[in-house]
Amino acid sequence: MLFYFNQRLIRRFSIILVAIVPMAIAMAFWQQTYHRQEPQIETADNRVTQVSTVNEPIQPIESVVQQDKTKVALGDTLFHEPQLSHTNTISCASCHNLSTGGVDRLVRSIGVNGVINSVNSPTVFNSGFNFRQDWNGGFDTLEEHLDSAIKNPQRMASSWDEIIGKLKRSPYYVKVFSQIYKDGITSDNVVDAIVTFERALITPNSRFDKFLRGDVSAITEDEKEGYRRFKTYGCVSCHQGVNLGGNLLQKFGIMGDYFTDRGKITQADFGRFNITGKEEDRYVFKVPTLRNITLTAPYFHDGSAATLESAIAIMAKYQLGRELSKETVDLIVKFLTTLTGEYQGKPL
Repeated sequence: MLFYFNQRLIRRFSIILVAIVPMAIAMAFWQQTYHRQEPQIETADNRVTQVSTVNEPIQPIESVVQQDKTKVALGDTLFHEPQLSHTNTISCASCHNLSTGGVDRLVRSIGVNGVINSVNSPTVFNSGFNFRQDWNGGFDTLEEHLDSAIKNPQRMASSWDEIIGKLKRSPYYVKVFSQIYKDGITSDNVVDAIVTFERALITPNSRFDKFLRGDVSAITEDEKEGYRRFKTYGCVSCHQGVNLGGNLLQKFGIMGDYFTDRGKITQADFGRFNITGKEEDRYVFKVPTLRNITLTAPYFHDGSAATLESAIAIMAKYQLGRELSKETVDLIVKFLTTLTGEYQGKPL
């Protein structure tokens, strides 16, 4: 009888082992995977002690840009050249002022003859990192975007024939173009020079970049906490990568009807729908970069948010379905101040 009881006990114990061992192995694997996927930020007494960018959703900008320096110099001149507009009064820099964060800080930019644009001008800094250009992602490349801006009646209202004619009357441009391009002044070469310059408009070495590279003292404890909440609340789901944005399209108003609440809906508010005609693209926009964001108010395609605090609150409400405390908003603002970088070795 005792032998029989012992046999039953052994069988039951074996069954339990068969059930428990795979579960234990699975749990151990899950924990290992989970820890491997967590951002590699180690803390001690609430202090960040070590940072690794391997699994961080945000990556630093590389400090070196490989562009032809002679083309960059020519592109710089052309970027500030008002002869690119029909009235000789508007240049690329008019809407994308490099001394004010790459924007004009107007609700909507002003084109030739005082024509008001339909959207706010996004920053030109780091635009080479964007996967598409313009608020509605209507252009795949900087080249396409520049060509459109030249011809757009709200912006330059010009043509390539008009521009080439003007430039060819300038001994300076004739000389410089002939030194760089075998065929001299052509529309393709003008575009190439300006776009080469635009791709050189990077702003590395922000304090947050330094933090990501391992300098834990580069940002304050409040700024670190702001970053933690930026991730915890889900802001980083759209604002990530090298440019903290610029790499995906997203509907404005996932958790609420922003446009109905704001009122006075315009054609520009339809976003990508204006490009594709697809209903699912209505109110869809390219996610903007957050780099140098403290310099580029007002915010959104409609320029409706005058301050970062207002922009964060609107994003939380309509994109995340949350109402953030003043403390959280202030901490996220503090984090965003760390994203201001350097241009040509000087802080913006």
